[in-house]
Amino acid sequence: MASSSEFRETASERTSDNAFDPVEAGLLKTIFSGVPGRSVFVDTDRILRYANREFLDFVGKPEDEVIGQSIIDVVGETPLAQILSQRERLHAGETVSWEGWVHYGANGSRYVQESIMPYRRAGEGPIIGFIGIARDLTDLKAREKELADQIALQRATEAYHAAVVRSALDGVVVIDGDGLVVDFNPAAETIFGYRREDVIGRSIAGLIIPEGHRAAHERGMKAYLATGAARVLGKRLELPAMLSSGEEIPIELTITDVTLGGRRLFAAHLRDLRAAKRAEAEIREQRNALYQKEKLAALGSLLAGVAHELNNPLSIITGQTMMLRETMEDRSVADWDRMIGRCDRVATAADRCARIVRSFLAMARQREAERAPTNLRKIVEEAIELLAYNLRSSGITVERREPEEMPDLLLDASQIHQVVLNLLVNAQQALEQARNVDRRITVGIDVDRDGGSVALTVDDNGPGVPEAIRSRIFDPFFTTKPQGVGTGIGLAVSRGLVEAHGGSLSLGTAPGGGARFTIRLPYEPLLDVAEPAKGPENPAAPEQEKAKHVLIVDDDVAIAELLDEVARRLGFSTTVVHSGDAAKARVIANAGRFDAILCDIRMPQGDGPAFFDWLQAEFPPLARRIGFVTGDTLGPLAGRFLARSGCPMLEKPFALDDVRFFLADLTRPA
Repeated sequence: MASSSEFRETASERTSDNAFDPVEAGLLKTIFSGVPGRSVFVDTDRILRYANREFLDFVGKPEDEVIGQSIIDVVGETPLAQILSQRERLHAGETVSWEGWVHYGANGSRYVQESIMPYRRAGEGPIIGFIGIARDLTDLKAREKELADQIALQRATEAYHAAVVRSALDGVVVIDGDGLVVDFNPAAETIFGYRREDVIGRSIAGLIIPEGHRAAHERGMKAYLATGAARVLGKRLELPAMLSSGEEIPIELTITDVTLGGRRLFAAHLRDLRAAKRAEAEIREQRNALYQKEKLAALGSLLAGVAHELNNPLSIITGQTMMLRETMEDRSVADWDRMIGRCDRVATAADRCARIVRSFLAMARQREAERAPTNLRKIVEEAIELLAYNLRSSGITVERREPEEMPDLLLDASQIHQVVLNLLVNAQQALEQARNVDRRITVGIDVDRDGGSVALTVDDNGPGVPEAIRSRIFDPFFTTKPQGVGTGIGLAVSRGLVEAHGGSLSLGTAPGGGARFTIRLPYEPLLDVAEPAKGPENPAAPEQEKAKHVLIVDDDVAIAELLDEVARRLGFSTTVVHSGDAAKARVIANAGRFDAILCDIRMPQGDGPAFFDWLQAEFPPLARRIGFVTGDTLGPLAGRFLARSGCPMLEKPFALDDVRFFLADLTRPA
């Protein structure tokens, strides 16, 4: 920095008299007061002669402490450095201008724009001083910097958002208030099969919204723009969407209002659910396969007991039939009551066999869950009956505790039956390890109508479940049973089935020790459902003028004769054959004049499916009046055929009423 001695001019540059006359002084004051910014007049000796109010306010001193003082003493040398570097030009009479940051000591750094002009009296003669005008642009510069920072931040944010949108795995589609596409990211291009440049400016409705949903989309947009009330904004929705090929796919969608600068914009984030749906289907299939495996494992553990359970009622049937025959041969009227009683016992034993078979078939079938009003008491009865022999042979007593009134629950009876059966089998196997105890299983049902739940408990008085493994008891494939005895998936599958019903399966301790498993199911009063209309007392009764004609096809002579006798008792005329080939010949001989056909599926000489296909080709009306009677519903041939044909099916073993209603349905006028 130059010293003050360097600021003195030569004698030729100074005037001997720097005083102003009053007019000149008044003129300068007027000019200074009207100039925006800080204005001063400094003589050639660097002495302040005049300063405007803005300058005085800036230095923070009154006029009498400034005027007559050296400018260097007032503002310091640093702020004058830029001006001093241009002193040769100033003394040559040039005006010097510059702008930049200047440090003013206690006043800090300021951004100023300065102009220094030499002053000559009346525009002539030597320079007698300098007029300095400084505009403080610090606030303006700060605003400019703030604005520049905001612009840079906005650009960085836009670039960041653009990068995020471009790289997003989900489709992002932005539309305006008119429903026209504003943005379409690469993921959306991949999902829908459009190029971004081909969709910008086009209506979103015609691009990805299926035709059946477009009206609702347009109504929703108009309502939101008019009222601001939105039903879908910010919510996760699962909807169908349309690809460029016209194919509809499932998507998950969220819509957000991203209005910018008064322009109404909506951003839709779309996720293609095809892969998720396929994964769900695979998981469902695997869960069903696991469920089926557990059912088959349970079936295997029950086969020994079932053989005994079936042999007992069959022995009753055989013995009662022989005694009935002897009584019939005697033909003593006094024995009619005894004969009727024997018939009742035969029917009871046969019905027991049929129930056991139906329970096994229901367990072995693979099908989707079907919930219907179900009485939990009946499920418990069937499960205990199925295990009756195994439990008796293991010395286990089953006690039941149930309320007098049992409400119906909306359940899949087969699945809950499987859960109860599994818990009973587990309790049986636990008790088989117990010694010197009166082995006992208690099945209790409690209804909490106020709490909206029904609890079914299965207690045993065995050793219970050790505390160390309680947390793992429901884990898949965890078992404490010896190899070959348990699969380790029974409780895991059971819990999954109960939870699918909105319930829970938990482990506790039974009163007095032992294990307690509790099934808790939601209970809601079911709406009254009208009972299905029952058929007339004799639905297949023939018209007076002519009996309806039924063709019976079954290779089992005994079954064919039974069906023949039942149909005749119902008033039908019948024709009986024992193979599909014989049935074709009879249909041709009778020119297709049959009112209904009862047919077996598996027969050695022309099976049921082949006979049905032949009817469809040769006698189509008759193919719509054929029903199949079979005991092979689990066989692959029967299952595939019944699914393909859509024909009605009567399952063996059947009751006489089953045949009555089956024939009534087949012969009902089209």
